[in-house]
Amino acid sequence: MSKIPVIKLNDGHEIPAIGFGTFQIPNNGATYEAVKQALAAGYRHIDTAVAYFNEAEVGRAIKDSGIPRDQIWVTSKLWLQDYGKTATKTAIELSLKKLGLDYIDLYLIHQPYGAVLEAWQAMVQAQQAGQLRSIGVSNMTPKIWQKFVPQFEVLPAVNQVEYNPYSQQKELLQLMAKDQVKLEAWSPLGQGNTALLQEPLITALAEKYHKNVGQIILRFENQKGIIVLPKSVHDSRIKENLNIFDFELTAAELAQLETLDKGHGRHDPDAPGVGERLLAAFDVHQN
Repeated sequence: MSKIPVIKLNDGHEIPAIGFGTFQIPNNGATYEAVKQALAAGYRHIDTAVAYFNEAEVGRAIKDSGIPRDQIWVTSKLWLQDYGKTATKTAIELSLKKLGLDYIDLYLIHQPYGAVLEAWQAMVQAQQAGQLRSIGVSNMTPKIWQKFVPQFEVLPAVNQVEYNPYSQQKELLQLMAKDQVKLEAWSPLGQGNTALLQEPLITALAEKYHKNVGQIILRFENQKGIIVLPKSVHDSRIKENLNIFDFELTAAELAQLETLDKGHGRHDPDAPGVGERLLAAFDVHQN
C-alpha cells in the first residue's frame, strides 16, 4: 500500500491526512479488533477520546500491532468534566496510562464550554512537558472560536468539527486559515446520511472513477485539505476508506461538489444548553 500523505500543522508536526475514528465503537473488544484491522490495513492515525470509553483498547491494539510508536499518530480528547488546571493535568495522565503511551500526538478540548481557558493552559503546560505533541480544539464554531482562541497563548493546531459535502464550514475555514489551523472532519461521510450517499453528483463520480460513494466523498475532502476520520467496524470498508489516493477529482468536479453545501450540519454547537446537556450525558470517571 502506498504511503499515506501527511498534512503539516502550524506547530511543525505532520499529521497523516486520513485517520481511523473510534467514536461509538464499544469497549467490549470491538474497538481492539477494529483498530487492529485498521493498523493492519495501513492506517497510521487513530482517533479516540476519554468520552469514547475505549482508550485502553486503542492502546492495546497499538501495542499488539508491533508497529513502532513513532509511526502511529494518536489523538485523544479532554472531556468537559475535567476542565480546570489540576483536573486537566490529572485527565492527561490518566489518558496516557489507559493508552499505555509516554505521549499523545494530538490532544483536543472535546467540547468548547465551561473552563476552556484553564483547560487550555494546562494542555500548554503538558505540551511543554512533552506529554502532548500537538494540541487543538473540537466543535468550535466561528462564534465560539472568537470567544476563546484570541485569549490562547498558544494557537490550536487543529479544530475537529462536523464536516462533509453538506456541511463545508466555509466561514470557519476562512477564520482558521490566517493562523494555518487545520480542519479535521468528524462525520466525514455524514454519519450514514442516506440523502448524501445517494446524491446523484456523487454517485455519477463513483461510477466514473470506479470507486464507491464514500471514497468519492473522502477524496473530495482530502483534496480540500481536510484531515478525515472515517469510522467502520467492517474490514472491507476499513480498507476501502483508505484507498482514496489512486485517483484525483478535477477542479471542475471539486467546484460541483462545493455546491452541495447546505451551510449547516446536524450538530449545532452554538445552540443554547449544549454544554450542560453534554456534561450531564455521562460520567467519564465511572470506570
